[in-house]
Amino acid sequence: MVRAMRFLHTSDWHLGRSLHRADLRDAQARFLDHLVETTRAERVDAVLVAGDVYDRAVPPVDAVALYDQALVRLRETGARVILISGNHDSARRLGVNSGLIDAAGVHLRTRPDRLAEPVVLHDDHGPVAVYGVPYLEPVAEGERSHAAVLGAAAERIRADAAERGVSRTVLMAHAWVAGGAGSESERDISVGGVGQVPVSVFDGFSYVALGHLHGQQTLAEHMRYSGSPLPYSFSEAHHRKGSWLIEVGVHGKTRVERVPAPGYRRLTVLRGPIDDLLASREYADCEADFLSVTLTDTSRPEAAMDRLRNRFPHILTLEFKPEGGTADGRSYGARVKGRDDLTIASEFVKHVRSAPATPAEHDLLAAAFEAVREGAC
Repeated sequence: MVRAMRFLHTSDWHLGRSLHRADLRDAQARFLDHLVETTRAERVDAVLVAGDVYDRAVPPVDAVALYDQALVRLRETGARVILISGNHDSARRLGVNSGLIDAAGVHLRTRPDRLAEPVVLHDDHGPVAVYGVPYLEPVAEGERSHAAVLGAAAERIRADAAERGVSRTVLMAHAWVAGGAGSESERDISVGGVGQVPVSVFDGFSYVALGHLHGQQTLAEHMRYSGSPLPYSFSEAHHRKGSWLIEVGVHGKTRVERVPAPGYRRLTVLRGPIDDLLASREYADCEADFLSVTLTDTSRPEAAMDRLRNRFPHILTLEFKPEGGTADGRSYGARVKGRDDLTIASEFVKHVRSAPATPAEHDLLAAAFEAVREGAC
């Protein structure tokens, strides 16, 4: 039986990232355990990591240790690891000693001058060339748009593949490709308001493994985002996280299977009056979730966060938006123009509490302003 080349496509690990200060190290470690197990069980030939390994250019020490352990364990399965830098990574730091560890089967593609140097793998159908295109900054590369710089990179890669006589090609890139849906947790990479790259830039490749967008999605049968393994914002509460298992067969024909990521703690968005949220059985199955809560009470409840945490210990964000309230679109300067200090202070009390200052509070504010004026004389 002839076996096709097998790849596991993942990206956007963002090691070291938290969710509104909630520690995600255990969840990230659990995902990497799953990735190693899948690589071994599915007899994967190469793991493709399409950028944003870390969440920031100088990652914390424990994130670096997690990354290092993941590479070692993935190589122990027999799979190669091919990795590109994303816009959150420091390409120079991530690519340190890349020439040395190439020989160990871990291939770091973080330099633009190496994007047309493929990792060539072989199966019963012949060679498959995997090209890693790191995140390319248009200004740094002398081009004015992401489409231009990636288009130039793709042309270099096509020329190299033609020269090698390789018909089966896999391209890895970290970019926002037109048709992809974003979320709140991706960093804006647009230049001059233009950041999306046309799908046509990647024509002619057997498979395109994309990173940057955090939702797992398909742009074409051969072109996909793996998405992040964990939700990194509440806009991702309904995402189905995972990786892609790809087979590249004869003539570059691909077969793709979704591999679900392990769950950690569900993200849930709740909205309503505080008494309803605290008392209703409707929210019983949300008690262990990471929560984003918006209170709609007509006046701001006292000690709202403490009270909510008694029932929902993993609440992360709390907003107050009174039901029926309308936002004032004027600037702060326009809202306070012509008003005296006491009126402004009283309006502030009304704003934060959704109830006017009591007569006693009004007198207290007036006395405070008077004391300040006397002290300044």
